[in-house]
Amino acid sequence: MSIYRSDTSAARMERLGPNTSDRQRTTSKDVRTEHDVLEMAILGLLKDQELHGYELKKLLGETLGPLSSVSFGSLYPALARLEAAGAVKAVEANRPIASIPMTGSLGGERAAYRARGVIRGSRGKKVYGITEQGQRLFEELLVADAQSAGDDRSFTLRLAFARHLPPDGRLSLLERRRAQLVQRLARTRQTIKAGRERLDAYTRSLVEHNTETTERDISWLDRLIAAERSSARRGDRPAAKRSRQTAKTEDSDR
Repeated sequence: MSIYRSDTSAARMERLGPNTSDRQRTTSKDVRTEHDVLEMAILGLLKDQELHGYELKKLLGETLGPLSSVSFGSLYPALARLEAAGAVKAVEANRPIASIPMTGSLGGERAAYRARGVIRGSRGKKVYGITEQGQRLFEELLVADAQSAGDDRSFTLRLAFARHLPPDGRLSLLERRRAQLVQRLARTRQTIKAGRERLDAYTRSLVEHNTETTERDISWLDRLIAAERSSARRGDRPAAKRSRQTAKTEDSDR
């Protein structure tokens, strides 16, 4: 357990106090989980290369998915937390930043204008890099159990960075996720069985769709687990991923 995670957990509980309601504690836990997911994604991307805040935002959107809605308002506080904890470092850089494309909507243009203002300021000149403390924190977050309502996104993110896990860690991640889905499938089937007569056709079709989706996910995990076990028997290692900067350089040279 890192100093950063222990300190923030203790401080958070102290702020909540002994008389805090279960709902408040649950809300605090959910916020911490959201922070963990974002911080893990930031650290995972910085393991590949140092990045501007704008570049981080763009890559976070690609990594966390289109529904993640990572904004500068959540990104920079996360970077500030990580920097204060010694997990990331910020250095000045002179390399150019890509322009923000026009969105075609008034709200989008306003957001783009505000983002351009941020980039022109001091933040836009910073390049963030991961530290040794950040490496340890990333490893801690990567292997942590995902028990919140955000399991789906948390698992997807962990799988995206699974190349950084040892073979037994990857296998544990996949097996734990499979067990979660098996439990989810059992609950869904019980819901269908208990409420089939009360559900209208549309609600029932949604429940059945969720069941089929979960079944497909379990089959997919079975294939991944089998491949992981086969790879472990052969002593294979996951191929190292090229840094995005290397890929950009190679593409520009063509």
